[in-house]
Amino acid sequence: MAGIPSFPAAARAEMAAERIRALARDPAFKPETLQLREEAIGTAILGGSQVIFVVHELDAQLEGVERSVVAQVFRQRIADAIQAYRDERTPESVWRSLLAMLVAAALLAAYVWVTRWFVLRVTTRMEPRYQAKLKGLQAKSFGVLDADQMWTLLARAFWTAWGLAALAVGFLVLHFALNVLPWTRRGALWLEEVGVEPLRVMGAAVRDSIPDLIFLVLLALIVRYLLKALELYFVGLESGAIRHAGFYPEWASTTYKLVRFGIVAFALVIAYPYIPGSSSDAFKGVSVFVGVVVSLGGSTIIANTLAGYTLIYRRAFQIGDRVKIGDKLGDIVEMRAQVTTLRTPKNEHVVLPNSMLLTNEIVNYSVLARQGRLILHSTVTIGYDAPWRQVEALLLEAAARTQGLLKEPAPFVLQNALGDFYVDYEINAYCGDASQMAGLYSALHRNIQDQFNEHGVQIMSPHFEAQPERAVVVPKPQWYAAPARPPEDAPKA
Repeated sequence: MAGIPSFPAAARAEMAAERIRALARDPAFKPETLQLREEAIGTAILGGSQVIFVVHELDAQLEGVERSVVAQVFRQRIADAIQAYRDERTPESVWRSLLAMLVAAALLAAYVWVTRWFVLRVTTRMEPRYQAKLKGLQAKSFGVLDADQMWTLLARAFWTAWGLAALAVGFLVLHFALNVLPWTRRGALWLEEVGVEPLRVMGAAVRDSIPDLIFLVLLALIVRYLLKALELYFVGLESGAIRHAGFYPEWASTTYKLVRFGIVAFALVIAYPYIPGSSSDAFKGVSVFVGVVVSLGGSTIIANTLAGYTLIYRRAFQIGDRVKIGDKLGDIVEMRAQVTTLRTPKNEHVVLPNSMLLTNEIVNYSVLARQGRLILHSTVTIGYDAPWRQVEALLLEAAARTQGLLKEPAPFVLQNALGDFYVDYEINAYCGDASQMAGLYSALHRNIQDQFNEHGVQIMSPHFEAQPERAVVVPKPQWYAAPARPPEDAPKA
């Protein structure tokens, strides 16, 4: 049926339908009395003296036949519609429709009862058998999987499937019940629009999106296997099986993460136009909103991440290194994109943001310790009455007796200052394990005290205002005064 801007096709159809319904409600009108009459604007279809519809030349052109033939077809259709309208409203037809509705309701109730009984019986019989299998799976997973929870999920899946099927059958029965009576047929049409039309639209959208979805799946597979190949390559670099000049093994993991991020980002850029709904205003609005949120709230995260990668490529430290960052001294136990974790000698867990590490000096004791070049040093102040050669010999002997300090390179002594009351001596000794610094310093200080006490040389710290009458030293017989106990291999006093 054609239309014009001033009289659209939908308005023509609605007007004709209303006139047909009026004739159908008139018991005196007979459908076979419908007539055709040629007029200047087209062929009119008359019901008595009332024009029901006018067939224009444009209607005939749409059908591709002569106007007289289209008018005859429309006349017959109108007669059939009037007769069907009356037949549906006869008492016999109404009773048949009501009976069909009752039968449909009974079948629905029977379906729900039978299928519910079936699902209940199946789950009851399955539970003992599958509980045993799930218990075995729970034992193999070392308790990670809970058998009771897994069975509950499985049973709920059965009942959910049953509920969805019952809901679908109930929808079909309700649609049928509303459609059999002419007075409720509009409700059936509304139900179809609400329940079926969205599914039809979604199905059509999925069908139209199949080529794009195939492209996305292929792209995902290519990216996945490319990343797996790169992962194997960088694992080889990290293990040393693959070597490149100027590329350190500890860079492998971080470089792989950066390369992976770049590949995934590039793949997302390629995939974006093929994502279903990506061209919609809603999708674009969500993308803009996410971008704004990330830009506002992610500055600190980005700063810490960039700082973490910078520290890795600068090789400022490695896992296990003994470092001092600001006022924090400890061993590096973990390096993440956002934070670096230290364990202090007192077993304190310190988490430092990576951005803070870039703004603080980092002292790494382990870099040269691994080469045997880390120097441990300690200062003592001795009066001018003690020969400096003797003092240096005592300090060197104390270093030699300290287990853990290296013999080569040899320890050495520096005289840092000639003070008003004493000379400032510094013993320097090489160490090969930075994690033992605290213990080595303590052992070195014990040996220094023993050496100076044994040879009667007074240590001038703290300061003395006047020279004492005798040297302030601890005699050897008092080295193990109670409650101290001498070691078994200590020489007898």
